[in-house]
Amino acid sequence: MDKEKVSQTPKRMTRSSASSPTSTSNNAIAAKVNSLEPLTINDLLVGGDPISLDDIISNFPGRRNQILEIVRLLGPLNSPMLPLFVYGGPCTGKTSIILRLFRHLKRPLVYSSCRTCYNQGILFESILNQLFLHRKNAANGYANAKRCDRPSDFVNFLREALTNVINNLKEKSEKLVSNKMTQEKTGNMIYLVFDNFHLVKEWDKNSTILPLLFNLYDMLKMHEVGLIFISSTSADTFYSNMGYVEPIPVYFPDYTEGDIRQILLRNQANQKLYSSFLDVVLKSFYGITKQVGDLSAALKPLYEKYCEPLSDKGKGVAPDQQMRRRLLAHINPHIGPSLNEIFKVSSLSSTEVETQKEEKRKGNPRRLEKSEELGSLDFHMSTSSKYLLISAFLASRNPATLDASLFDSKGGSDNRKRKRKPSEKAMERKETLEEELLMKGPGTFPLERLLAIFQCLVSVGEDDEEPNNDGFGVEGGSGGLMSDVLLQLSSLCNANLIFKGRSCPIEGSTRYRSTISEDLALKVARSLKFPLSKYLYRNGISLECLK
Repeated sequence: MDKEKVSQTPKRMTRSSASSPTSTSNNAIAAKVNSLEPLTINDLLVGGDPISLDDIISNFPGRRNQILEIVRLLGPLNSPMLPLFVYGGPCTGKTSIILRLFRHLKRPLVYSSCRTCYNQGILFESILNQLFLHRKNAANGYANAKRCDRPSDFVNFLREALTNVINNLKEKSEKLVSNKMTQEKTGNMIYLVFDNFHLVKEWDKNSTILPLLFNLYDMLKMHEVGLIFISSTSADTFYSNMGYVEPIPVYFPDYTEGDIRQILLRNQANQKLYSSFLDVVLKSFYGITKQVGDLSAALKPLYEKYCEPLSDKGKGVAPDQQMRRRLLAHINPHIGPSLNEIFKVSSLSSTEVETQKEEKRKGNPRRLEKSEELGSLDFHMSTSSKYLLISAFLASRNPATLDASLFDSKGGSDNRKRKRKPSEKAMERKETLEEELLMKGPGTFPLERLLAIFQCLVSVGEDDEEPNNDGFGVEGGSGGLMSDVLLQLSSLCNANLIFKGRSCPIEGSTRYRSTISEDLALKVARSLKFPLSKYLYRNGISLECLK
């Protein structure tokens, strides 16, 4: 017995070290690392249980056309394909559908996200590690399969790795055919998927990496390789002077209200109760955001508040008409604050609003009456959306050449030196310019100019806030408001407050135009206490000077 015990313990190991939990855990980790089997060609397949095409279509409402179009472009087994450019807004199902389709088709792919691979070096190493079937661990010192600092080295290593993978796929296909297992064939194609491709524009040296990735199809000249780019922006935003094979675009539009209803109703214990809840709140929230993740997070606490009057037994039955009216009366006061919470917009209580109105009445009743007349809005809109709407209005009315002088560090034009009473000639000129502006209509502007004006106006609005005030309730100042500006712009376009035109063939970017009137712009500005007249010019004449 003693000899057996001694033989189980190494000679250089003491009794205390042998019984310590630290050494035991270290040995377990080392054994686990050493027991990892080397990667094979099957590791390039998307894991998970087999899934049918009908299941994919049913799991993604409103995406039937896009799913069938991608399947058609991928083609049958071993069919060459042109590069695909899948684009659409965030949370529209692009990445999930691509991965599930490859799981259904049982085809190998190399997936790389440009969010986690945040520079070209990490992106190159991620792709090569997957293609060379290399796993970083303690045994190899967590080293990469290949080290490449230059794009030319990446292309050479990529061609070498792809050749090895394609040869392995061909050998596997031949073995399956010889064994008469044709149903498990994966084919000879290998696909490179670049997710979050729009983030590459923010990288250093993006002017080099973007043409390289778009030209991979021409440089490799390997028909067994397919390229798929997934982006939140259209291909027009990647305009380049270098010639390359343009990828085939596949657009994923925003989910409709009916599609989002089907998605949210999924996995609900009482779908009839949740459907009555969506009848009350979904339309209001859908006008602000169409992202399923944001809606699900915002509606979850609101739904709990909606179910408060119900007992545990009542939560499992369908509500009748009387119960719906009771639940509506209970949830109605909480909808407004929840709407503001989506964009972290601070809202004042009713008592604070009445106090401010009383103070203004004591100060200047006539001015308050005019302000209330112009500043009242008939619809709800977040603070950031109001600033974006004003920015679009100014971009349509002001010449682009005056942006530098209007939105300087002082914030707008300094009208304190222009206190002279306008002459009759100036008044006549004002009427003439107004007639010309009415005939000409608002002008168009690119997205870059809109974002620049928006950032300037937000910074001016934050400077006007008191130090103790939370401002817009956003951490990080204007950066928080800028985070979802594209989503808010899409909502304003859907509401026909901003018109979205086609992309300009010369600039390669989409142009927009404000459709709101000056009265509505003044109402929005008054609700924000924003001096719109300081920033609005007509052929060099400020409205502040002509009033």
